[in-house]
Amino acid sequence: MSDRRGLLIILSSPSGAGKSTLARRLMAWDPDLKFSISATTRAPRPGEQHGREYFFLTEEAFKSEVANGNMLEHAHVFGNFYGSPAGPVKETIDSGRDVLFDVDWQGEQQIRNSDLGKHALSIFILPPSIRELRRRLESRGQDSEEVIAKRMQKSWDEISHWGAYDYVLINDDLDRTEADLKTIITAERMRREQQPGLQAHVRALQAEFEEGK
Repeated sequence: MSDRRGLLIILSSPSGAGKSTLARRLMAWDPDLKFSISATTRAPRPGEQHGREYFFLTEEAFKSEVANGNMLEHAHVFGNFYGSPAGPVKETIDSGRDVLFDVDWQGEQQIRNSDLGKHALSIFILPPSIRELRRRLESRGQDSEEVIAKRMQKSWDEISHWGAYDYVLINDDLDRTEADLKTIITAERMRREQQPGLQAHVRALQAEFEEGK
């Protein structure tokens, strides 16, 4: 067991709010930060490897893992199952490394209610305005107006759950938001629950105090 137990860092946001960019910056800031590898029942795409991009499971195996409580969170998306295996996450945080999750509000709630939920840190990223959010989606040049409208509705559904998160940041300045994220993570790493050796240290202090009486 490490002197520090790792955090389950959950980043959520509507599409276009800058979450992916912020996640990449966090990974560059701390090379020990591990991105959670999801399990899925979809077939591997060319170049994908089991255990690197995803853990590729049969539907039967996936459902068995869920039934046995081995998934921190899971969802059914476009005909396939996706989820976060608990085992690798527990091993990582026990070694003192943090795990970064890119999940929606439903995934956040499932992780929060799991056996590892007390080590979770959830952060929601808000856009500066709906107009700016739409501009960012349109600037990608990848989607039709109909698709953008659906993304905007889904984005609002995501935003409506902002109040369930530990921290909420308005991403109107990417550099400042990145700095705020680093400040939050640095402070949360020192939470009492994240320092498993504290109790033993206090017991040692007590024994030393009693001997000196």
